[in-house]
Amino acid sequence: MKIDKLDLNGKKNSIEVLDNIFSAKVNRKLVETVLYKINANYKGRHAKTKQQNEVAGPTSKIYAQKGTGNARHASRKAPIFVGGGVAHGPKGQLAYKKRKLNKSEKKQSIASLISDKVQNNNLLVFNDFNSEIKKTKEMDIILKKFQITNSIIILDKTSKEKIEKSIRNIPNIKVTDINHFSAFDIVKFKKVVFTETSIKELEKRYI
Repeated sequence: MKIDKLDLNGKKNSIEVLDNIFSAKVNRKLVETVLYKINANYKGRHAKTKQQNEVAGPTSKIYAQKGTGNARHASRKAPIFVGGGVAHGPKGQLAYKKRKLNKSEKKQSIASLISDKVQNNNLLVFNDFNSEIKKTKEMDIILKKFQITNSIIILDKTSKEKIEKSIRNIPNIKVTDINHFSAFDIVKFKKVVFTETSIKELEKRYI
């Protein structure tokens, strides 16, 4: 299929892209599964409390089982005592199993989301950035002109070097490359922006 390609003056051209990435069937159930796994794996489970067997101290019985008139107790490390172990507390990151996300799921979810962006006119392709844009104000004008003020911009290496400094302080914009974005990023931002070269890199990676 063909999609529009723009230069910074707004002049339109066209570029041939792969159907299985840009006009794929949108599999919403798969996308939901992938997003759930990504979100679950992002969470840092660092909180940890000591269980009864991890608390330092003697394990001897604190007093006789019978004859004291008090309740029956074992060691001071029991959860009911101050300084004892914590019952059912968080166990740290190693206790949680990461949800496996295979390559096929990643590719299909990316294709589904990109195709959805194309269907809703929320995907733009620019010519490669050959000249450097140094000023944030200049970059802000370009973003407003093309109505991409809430977008993920996926660039080739050369284009990224040309505009990264001018765009990194603008809110609601993420600049990245083909190797460092996920389905979660595409959902998070309203629009997706590619350059001509980054499109070709994407096709090589996801073919």
